[in-house]
Amino acid sequence: MAKLYFYYSSMNAGKSTTLLQSDFNYRERGMDTMLWTAAVDDRYGQGRIVSRIGLEAPAHLFDSQTDMLAAISAQHDATSLSCVLVDEAQFLSEAQVWQLGGVCDRLNIPVLCYGIRTDFQGQLFPGSAALLGLADTLSEIKTICECGRKAIMNLRVDGQGRAIRQGDQTEIGGNDRYLALCRRHFVEQMQG
Repeated sequence: MAKLYFYYSSMNAGKSTTLLQSDFNYRERGMDTMLWTAAVDDRYGQGRIVSRIGLEAPAHLFDSQTDMLAAISAQHDATSLSCVLVDEAQFLSEAQVWQLGGVCDRLNIPVLCYGIRTDFQGQLFPGSAALLGLADTLSEIKTICECGRKAIMNLRVDGQGRAIRQGDQTEIGGNDRYLALCRRHFVEQMQG
């Protein structure tokens, strides 16, 4: 039986790189995959999964209105899919996570989701919360804080590197806007 996987981490842990490597492994063996990424993330152009180390691939876009089960079912009917891979999974809705569970349960296709667990205030993203509750397998991808400890938090910073404490949950950015920190250094920055 196919499973729903959630690979989570803080920023800059290599989630997109890992996703692209998994996709390569399937394709190298002659298996078809379907890649997805959030329409809201346009840092590298629309419909692209891009890693910081230079790997990239085209991907389908999802937004809050996308019926993941219907779209994947239609593609599976046209080309038998061996795996579905979702980048920026924190931006999925709870309903979409249930739909991805349906891809596993009804279509027997494994779904590998990659995303950030919490936002810049330490709050769960809706997609991440649903995946933490519904995924068959949870795997943390680790990265390190500036002190060498495991980074589990995402600090949003302004142009001068100062912590931003308020704002919308979603603000797209990379190293220019976010730092991956351990909890201790995150709290120090947020209280400082």
